[in-house]
Amino acid sequence: MPASPSTARAINDRLALTLLQQEGPLTAGQLKQLTGLSRPTVADLVERLTAAGLIAVVGEAGEQRRGPNAKVYGIVADRAHLAALDVRTEGVAVTVADLVGRVLAEASVPIDGDMGTGPAVEQAVALVERVVKEAGADRLHTVGIGAPGLIDPASGELRDSTGLPAWHRRLVAALQERLPEARVSVENETNLAALAEQRDGAARDRDTFVLLWLGHGTGAAVVLDGALRRGASGGTGEIGFLPVPGTAAPPSAKDCAGGFHSLAAAAAVVDLAARYGTAPERGEGPSAVGAVRAAVGVVEAAVDRVREAGDGGVREIGEAAAPVASGGRPASVGESAREPGAGESGAASAGRFLDALADRLAVGVAAVVAILDPGCVVLGGEVGRAGGEELATRVRERIARMTPLPTEVRPTTLGGGAVLRGALLTARERAQDELFAPRERTLPAS
Repeated sequence: MPASPSTARAINDRLALTLLQQEGPLTAGQLKQLTGLSRPTVADLVERLTAAGLIAVVGEAGEQRRGPNAKVYGIVADRAHLAALDVRTEGVAVTVADLVGRVLAEASVPIDGDMGTGPAVEQAVALVERVVKEAGADRLHTVGIGAPGLIDPASGELRDSTGLPAWHRRLVAALQERLPEARVSVENETNLAALAEQRDGAARDRDTFVLLWLGHGTGAAVVLDGALRRGASGGTGEIGFLPVPGTAAPPSAKDCAGGFHSLAAAAAVVDLAARYGTAPERGEGPSAVGAVRAAVGVVEAAVDRVREAGDGGVREIGEAAAPVASGGRPASVGESAREPGAGESGAASAGRFLDALADRLAVGVAAVVAILDPGCVVLGGEVGRAGGEELATRVRERIARMTPLPTEVRPTTLGGGAVLRGALLTARERAQDELFAPRERTLPAS
């Protein structure tokens, strides 16, 4: 059954708006070429969208032809303003952008764990209001929030989770109360990071992949055939609860201390680095990101020296790091976790630390691969970015020996910023879905 004239017009409008979003400002002639519509049809839709306040003339194109230059049309960016929040256990970051995703203002604030729920919520909301003001926005159309914990798939609300600050759940309600005209939604932080990696990061060429989040905690996001999978209770990817060898006890329903979290979360990485003498002091204490970044730097510097000196320089790196420099096979899974020897060089200790960390990560990755066969695993989060290709290579080599399923292991290109990026992308898509929704638009009476 053919579409009615009004439905056809609405579909054409949405197609043109999507092209303007993806390609940037276009002339009517370019819209005609990209859409395949007739010149009169394009002229009509340009008139409708201009009258609706969705597009406007943003310049002229100096085409090689007689007559006046062609008008260039673009989406009215300030038709709606969006906010994205990355809510962590230790603070919150906020970005405000326009409808085309251009960032107008951003800021972050730490929130002390000893602060009460009320003061913590007020501090976070005040930050949002300040950033909105700095962005020059009158009001927010859509707010996207990324937070740790489970999202109820039925209600879309953040569930009460043991170990997470109480102010997280209260913040969502407080923002809705203070911003009654805004559409406020919340999503698991790792899921948002995966969406960002697929759109702009390491998984741009993948419809199916798993993001392993490595930061303060651990998590995984599953994207299958282009769709983010959340599970019956919203818990797909709660890899911190995965029972793994090498822990004191199995995890419980309320505590993942005995699961993969206890091997790969930030505190565990710091402890592991300390065993190998590779944890640099940052501020008041060692940092997982700093330890991994420092170890990678030491190994890369040693590899450079080896390449300059030839095979004789391999001894400077030590047994664990030497295969990476010389192209040989690394130690088998579990073997590299032995304690560093007396008098061992800094490069050797750094290499053994990265090998031991890769051993731990490979246990979780292998379980994911055996169940899902995603073909690609992205090591995300701040720790994943600090490890970069050096850590990803070590994990990739271990997985190749642990499973017959071919699996790429890639380092994130977005790091911890992926959560904020994902929250902004989802907020923009939600706003555009509403503003660009296919519906008949009538011109105002003349």
